[in-house]
Amino acid sequence: RPSAAASPAGARIRPERLGSAAFRADYGVRYAYLAGSMYQGIASADLVVRMGRAGLMGFFGTGGLRPDEIDAALRDIRDRLPAGAAFGVNLLAQPADPAAERELAELLLRHGVRHAEAAAFTAVTPAVVRFRFAGAHRTADGTPTAVRHVLAKVSRPEVATAFMSPPPEPLLARLVAEGALTPQEADAAALLPVAGDVCVEADSGGHTDAGNPYALMPAMLRLRDTLTARHGYPRTVRVGAAGGLGAPEAVAAAFVLGADFVLTGSVNQCSVEAGTSDAVKDLLETLDVQDTAYAPAGDMFELGARVQVVRKGTLFPARANRLHQIYRQFDGLDALDDATRRTIEERYFRRTLDEVWAETSAYLRTHRPDELVRAERNPKARMSQVFRWYFVHSTRSALRGAPGEQVDYQIHCGPALGAFNRLVADTPLRTWRRRHVDTIAELLMTGAAALLDGSLRAWSPATPGE
Repeated sequence: RPSAAASPAGARIRPERLGSAAFRADYGVRYAYLAGSMYQGIASADLVVRMGRAGLMGFFGTGGLRPDEIDAALRDIRDRLPAGAAFGVNLLAQPADPAAERELAELLLRHGVRHAEAAAFTAVTPAVVRFRFAGAHRTADGTPTAVRHVLAKVSRPEVATAFMSPPPEPLLARLVAEGALTPQEADAAALLPVAGDVCVEADSGGHTDAGNPYALMPAMLRLRDTLTARHGYPRTVRVGAAGGLGAPEAVAAAFVLGADFVLTGSVNQCSVEAGTSDAVKDLLETLDVQDTAYAPAGDMFELGARVQVVRKGTLFPARANRLHQIYRQFDGLDALDDATRRTIEERYFRRTLDEVWAETSAYLRTHRPDELVRAERNPKARMSQVFRWYFVHSTRSALRGAPGEQVDYQIHCGPALGAFNRLVADTPLRTWRRRHVDTIAELLMTGAAALLDGSLRAWSPATPGE
């Protein structure tokens, strides 16, 4: 296990003492620090195993993966982690496919997963409640307890309220009627929050509301205190921080704001263990804090939701935003003028719109027949499906490091990575080939502790052992 430069002699604040002691105990980790999930297995089995072996925790990124791929990854993680080592898995909201969301929750239950990161939810769903409260019960003295942890990533108070509250009674009744929960499990669930841990996600890589942590954290902490008192929970809901955490100063600020734990993302994508291509990592290690931009989210293209992506070295954000402008401007593909069609086909897609539709419709016919019917009847819906192809293609190109396609790489990332690159610019960690996820965690947490101890001048980001 790599050890970071220790806090200076006589220091009173150590990284092991930052955040909530109860959180560290419940999660079985040395630090109140987590490596968050990244879709398509970018938060890989290797990342999760490396963190677990270091006495830390990472969440495996399930988004965009097939059930068999997730199953194989969980078996791999179990096989390589020592007994009792901590790990978690992303439980991603899938509003367009609730059956797939339920299937994922059941898969996690079959594997005995105890920690799930619930991401992209706008409301509490049956799948989340089923996972959280399977096995819930009352102790001998009548105290309700759950045996599984849900950590909900939120950026809006109304979503936080839903997760900090007990499940709605009609939902519990429905799950009992379906046999998904026993009456005893539902009885305990009615007295507990859906998520015992809520992570406040400020401006971040990927899907983001671009929130300000200095406004969000105080509001969420007051909301937590109100709801905990209102419902009389046996223990308080814990509130963590995510988004923008790429330097010790940012991590220290999160704990000063009252965070019980921190969760990192973008900094871990530029590491040895991240499940993306070397070409992407080579680009990521050169980023500065201004090298990201906002683009439409491919999975919510019609709604105009946004993701934060790499701008440096790629035309993806400009092209993605242009596609969304075209979508809003025209009623369908047949309405496109010749110049616009040529730009899309020759410069963006490098194939005809008819070829893209043939590929897209074949996929929809097998996996989402209802959406195919809608697209065949509605020219605007068909245009949306064709444009979404670009977002899928750009992600796949980045993941495999496709030569000659770098200008179209879609890489979710926030400015935190630019801050980290500046932090390590004069150390061996300037190259991603020396960056391991647990080393990143040690550097950020040890640095934060030293800063909070007033030891700014005594601390430096020099790599341990160098």
